Amino acid sequence: MTTPIARVVATAAALEMLAQLRRQHGPLMFFQSGGCCDGSSPMCYAAGDFSVSDTDVYLGNLDGTPFYMGMEQFEYWEHTQLIIDVVAGNGGMFSLDNGSGKRFLTRSRLFSDAEVAALRAQSAPGRAE
Repeated sequence: MTTPIARVVATAAALEMLAQLRRQHGPLMFFQSGGCCDGSSPMCYAAGDFSVSDTDVYLGNLDGTPFYMGMEQFEYWEHTQLIIDVVAGNGGMFSLDNGSGKRFLTRSRLFSDAEVAALRAQSAPGRAE
């Protein structure tokens, strides 16, 4: 049996920041912003503070923190793995990293042809529940 391919992963720095925010705010969730106020950035919320809809796609979790993206944006990003990192700067206005001096940042890499084939063999990404 092969290991499923993750659509979203996190760097050690991002996991450390998540742990810190979890200690302060309890369970968390991410939504990949598609523009508007904060551009395209990963937004971190306390679980339940952001309502996902049936048109949002669950991409996976980062150390138990669910990660979602809107379906329309997913159609553009479906061939990439999202890599959540942390860099110096201000977080999104509504994201829990705001004011910490650090912010979450989405990096990405294209899946290889073999990974795309494996992803197709895996179940399709789940819609938000």
